[in-house]
Amino acid sequence: MLRRYELTDEEWLRIEPLLPPENTGKQGRPRKDNRIIMNGIVWLARSGAPWRDLPERYGSWKTVYSRFRKWIDDGILDNIFRILSLEAELEELSIDASIIQAHQR
Repeated sequence: MLRRYELTDEEWLRIEPLLPPENTGKQGRPRKDNRIIMNGIVWLARSGAPWRDLPERYGSWKTVYSRFRKWIDDGILDNIFRILSLEAELEELSIDASIIQAHQR
């Protein structure tokens, strides 16, 4: 069941190959599924909520935050944004400058 702010299957198929493999070959507790982590990150970005308000279905906010920081530090999220922006259809792009004040106060 697709919930609010979560990636569709089509979106996930475009992102999944750009993420590191889930199975690192290390022993211990298995890593949390990349899709669950990415959905948690997207949920936070779209909702504007603080990390600690992340719904439990995404796991511990600390786990999601740790993976987010690792993906930032490793350049993985930058790479995803770069590749997806190259594929973007800019025909329907709209830029809104209504928050910019044009008059001197």
